[in-house]
Amino acid sequence: MPNTSTNNLLLLAARVLLSAMFILSGYPKLLDPAGTAGMIAGAGFPAATALAYLAGIFELVVGLFVLVGFQTRVSAILLALFSAFTGLVFHSGAINVPDFPEAANGLLTMFNGLMMMKNLTIAGGFLALAAVGAGAYSLDARRRGTVAIAA
Repeated sequence: MPNTSTNNLLLLAARVLLSAMFILSGYPKLLDPAGTAGMIAGAGFPAATALAYLAGIFELVVGLFVLVGFQTRVSAILLALFSAFTGLVFHSGAINVPDFPEAANGLLTMFNGLMMMKNLTIAGGFLALAAVGAGAYSLDARRRGTVAIAA
């Protein structure tokens, strides 16, 4: 990919958009992990509260790394794996809430499937980012000495 100003702006926009969800969902997990811990326990994982805190720290820190373009390729691969894992583990099954009408459970199952597809799509975006790197407007470029200069 040519190192043009437009491409570098597009990569910056991609980093902002891809990282926002993880930063904005990681921070609340650290303040109140109960909901996430409930999902983790519901999937059969032990130490759900500890895993909720770890997920929050991971999402916040690695999301911030992508945002500022630090270790972007590695961070993008980690978030791609995280997105695919959470999509397949937490969003791939049918929802059956006891005492809910069948139609409501069907609607929840449909939304759950959409969440799985969203996670897999985000994983694809992160893999593309890992392939091309952070661009010139990043800490990675600054560390390499290839920072974009405004003309």
